[in-house]
Amino acid sequence: MTLAEKLLAKASGKESVIAGEIVWAKVQTAMMDDILGPRVEIAEKLKQLGAKVWDKKKAVVVLDHYSPAANVNQAEILKFTRDWAIANEIPYFEGEGPCHQVLAEKGYDVPGTVVVGTDSHTCTSGAFGAFGTGIGSTEMIGVLATGEIWLKVPQTILVNWAGKLPQGVYAKDIALKTIKDLGHAGATYMALEFAGETIRTLSLDERMCLTNMTVEAGAKTGLVEPDEVILNWAKEHHLTEFELLKGDKNASYFAQYDYKAEDLVPQVACPHNVDNVYDVNALDPIHIDQAYIGSCTGGRYDDLVEAEKIIRGKKVSKRVRLLVSPASTEIYRKAVKTGLLESFAEAGARILPPTCGICLGLHSGILASAERCISSTNRNFIGRMGSKKAEIYLGSAATVAASAIAGVIADPRQYL
Repeated sequence: MTLAEKLLAKASGKESVIAGEIVWAKVQTAMMDDILGPRVEIAEKLKQLGAKVWDKKKAVVVLDHYSPAANVNQAEILKFTRDWAIANEIPYFEGEGPCHQVLAEKGYDVPGTVVVGTDSHTCTSGAFGAFGTGIGSTEMIGVLATGEIWLKVPQTILVNWAGKLPQGVYAKDIALKTIKDLGHAGATYMALEFAGETIRTLSLDERMCLTNMTVEAGAKTGLVEPDEVILNWAKEHHLTEFELLKGDKNASYFAQYDYKAEDLVPQVACPHNVDNVYDVNALDPIHIDQAYIGSCTGGRYDDLVEAEKIIRGKKVSKRVRLLVSPASTEIYRKAVKTGLLESFAEAGARILPPTCGICLGLHSGILASAERCISSTNRNFIGRMGSKKAEIYLGSAATVAASAIAGVIADPRQYL
């Protein structure tokens, strides 16, 4: 069996499963955010059913998209979500950062289990050897009432990366290159598993970036086979009941892609699709108005470290707004202690609290018409960050930092 098949076999109590089979899987973690959480059917329908949450220790609410509120409507949504969590004795986290980072830091990403959430990027949990996937609010009602969900066992696309990444090239570049070749729907309802020497040497922060981006190719989940990195993480988070599952060597895959890391250069996704990807040095000079380092994709500590190396002692272009939002309060505090945020601020960046608001154009960095932004986030479709007449480019945090200095989309390698 593949890793995805083993995970769903375990969750459904079966010795084996095959791709295409429908299984009833037990859920380890059910995450709700503020945007598609209790306020969208969940609270009302559970009340109508007279159902209670099956296990209050396995449900969690994260207020991240509308926090901090930019208007009264957002404030009311946050209040409703907060009040529901308190009334139902469900753990909740507000202002701690994007939900996928919070799940990781609080120990909700349990290796060898199924993690579901009302956000499409719940596939991030696959970096921990869990079957993480996004579900709708209606599906979440069933999960909360029963602790189970039906899933079709996905086929798996194996993506092998061999060799060492060159300086200035990161997991975000691996993700964008892979999505370019697969296409934005090329892995629809499949598991996208990253493997090979390159992947094994990546930090957990970088692995989370990879699995986070898999849904941009249509994948049901993204996976990295768990190893000592995950074992150490589990111990640090005092997890006692977990399992590091691995796919069989003779497993059958839908397709396999093989890459050499040394051939990879910084990648940039151009408007208006994540698979519209080019080598950064193949682009003509593209002036930008805003640069954003942050989100559940590109605001982790490793991202800040690499971006700060580029921006240290330099100044942001006068025509560019550089926004920096660490992916969680934990990362924020660490970046303060190590001087990273001070370095960004001295360069002219605006330091913002951990939030999802900028990524999807809710608050804190909305784009006007005809403006261009290069971002370390995961999506660049029309209207994603504000005006439908704005343009969004995607790259690594390092590429964003280099571009903020240059005033145009720039190759980070020339600053290292």
